[in-house]
Amino acid sequence: MLEKNEVNVDKTEKKVEEVVNETKQVEVVENVEKTDDTTDAVEEIEKSIAVDAEKDSEKDEELGAVDYSKLSLEDLVVELKTTLSNNPVQKNKNQVEGIKSAFNQKFGALLAEKKAAFLEEGGNSIDFQFSSPIKTDYNTLLSEYKKQRDAHYNDLDKQLSSNLEKRLSVIEQLKDLIETADTATMYKSFKELQDTWKTIGAVSKNHYNDTWKTYHHHVERFYDLLHLSNDFRDLDFKHNLEEKLKIIEKANALAEVADINVAFKELQDLHKIWKEDIGPVSQEMREDVWGKFSEATKKIHDRRHDHFREMRSKHQEIIEKKLLVVEKLNAFDTANNKTHNDWQKSIKDIEELRQEYFNAGKLPYSKSEEVWQKFKAATKKFNSAKNVFYKHEKNDQQENLKKKMALIELAESLKESEDWESSTNTLKKIQADWKKIGHVPRKFSDDIWKRFKAACNHYFDRYHDQKNSLNKEQQEVVDAKKEFLETVKEIKDPTKEGIFEIINNWRNLGALPRNARHIDSKFNKLIDRALGSLDLDKNEVSMLKFTHVVDSLAADDDVRKLDSEQMFVRKKIDEVVKEIQQLENNLGFFSNATDDNPLVLNVKNRVNEFKADLAIWKEKLSYIKKLDY
Repeated sequence: MLEKNEVNVDKTEKKVEEVVNETKQVEVVENVEKTDDTTDAVEEIEKSIAVDAEKDSEKDEELGAVDYSKLSLEDLVVELKTTLSNNPVQKNKNQVEGIKSAFNQKFGALLAEKKAAFLEEGGNSIDFQFSSPIKTDYNTLLSEYKKQRDAHYNDLDKQLSSNLEKRLSVIEQLKDLIETADTATMYKSFKELQDTWKTIGAVSKNHYNDTWKTYHHHVERFYDLLHLSNDFRDLDFKHNLEEKLKIIEKANALAEVADINVAFKELQDLHKIWKEDIGPVSQEMREDVWGKFSEATKKIHDRRHDHFREMRSKHQEIIEKKLLVVEKLNAFDTANNKTHNDWQKSIKDIEELRQEYFNAGKLPYSKSEEVWQKFKAATKKFNSAKNVFYKHEKNDQQENLKKKMALIELAESLKESEDWESSTNTLKKIQADWKKIGHVPRKFSDDIWKRFKAACNHYFDRYHDQKNSLNKEQQEVVDAKKEFLETVKEIKDPTKEGIFEIINNWRNLGALPRNARHIDSKFNKLIDRALGSLDLDKNEVSMLKFTHVVDSLAADDDVRKLDSEQMFVRKKIDEVVKEIQQLENNLGFFSNATDDNPLVLNVKNRVNEFKADLAIWKEKLSYIKKLDY
């Protein structure tokens, strides 16, 4: 069997060589009257058609791409497994590429997070390692997909070779038909060969144009050999001329299509119809018809080249802007950064340069990769210096941890004290000292804060409980505020000024004892509802509600709740900043996407929303820090 197959391969190769030689002779004849520019335009179209023709057997088989960006890593692996199990391998390309893109992006973010935590805990970058069972499962599935895909395309190559043999056979039969013409049966035999040619599937792009030109050359020879009065031939010539003139008209119209890529694609389709579906015209019309079609082709070809020349010029401008940012990053000086605040300012400056890089514009991958690597190297230089600083700062954080642990022990020793005056003053001083101590290692931060807060809260809860046994004067305040609360409920269509007056009147009635603070909560809800009904900007309403609450706490000298409120605001600021950084980092993975890409637009809109929230939270923090408590 092996020897037989080798013989068949040799025969096919010899036939292909004969066809190529014959095609060169045909091209010499056809190109005599063409200008070089027109020839270039036609050749470019023919090459693109040959590539598309090779893909014919794959058309309309791929499933549509899906947005996998919202799935977790685990769900992406499940989705990949389901996709590969439920569909033929040739249908999976779009979905597999979508899953790969989403998985690589999410796993890359996870890897960066793990590495950052490793470095923050004092590890060296060279020692960092991270493995995941999810990544192992993913790699296994992807490897199996690639094996199946390669096997499929090997089978496809065999099919393309088989189709090539069939086409070469039709050409040989057509040549024999011409050489041994039998006028009684030749036209019928010719039509049968034409039908056979149309049923043969795709061939490789390397042989598509050669075989077609040779086949078309012999078709024309056949028609030229037919008797001039042959009715069938004349009808064919007439029909073919009409169809080719329609194609020329459509090709000329494409010169006016605004989107040159759409015009070029439709021109490819017209050339394919010209080549595959329409036979020759009479000999005296061939040169004229083909010349008109070639000129129409050249117009589109020239427009397309002008378009790409303009795009290349724009790409160069973008590259220069991005390289200028890289220069700024490389020249960025961190030698004078001595404190955490110095580095935070530098981080902000670097972030502005990063934004300048991304705002410079989008580039295709082939042009962006080299610039992107330079950009990454420049930012890595800054990050390395930053990591060195924070590694040394960890020693200071250990000292801060010791100081805060000493304060915790002191607070816990006083939490059951009944020496109210002395212990209260001491605990207030402890809280003030806590604020002055700098950062501690992140892994201890939450635990020691909870422990410190629990000790302070326990003491002050006891302190307020003993203070809040109602006396006659306090009962009068409770009764007065309950009565005032009922009048507030009856107010219709309040104004901003009227609400402020109500708030002042409420405060003037005095402070409620701790066990009656629920009345304050009811009042605050009514005020919030009233502020919400005003025709004010939502940010202004949010700020008014906030200032009302913290002013009330300050008036009651409720230091604990004011501290809790401030901590809450700081926590929200940290959360919003992290969200913004994550989203802006995600934009880096869309470096090749256009600005009108729905995913890019969605991320940018969310960044703007978070930045608006951040401004409000910072304003709230600034307000509460100004309070003297």
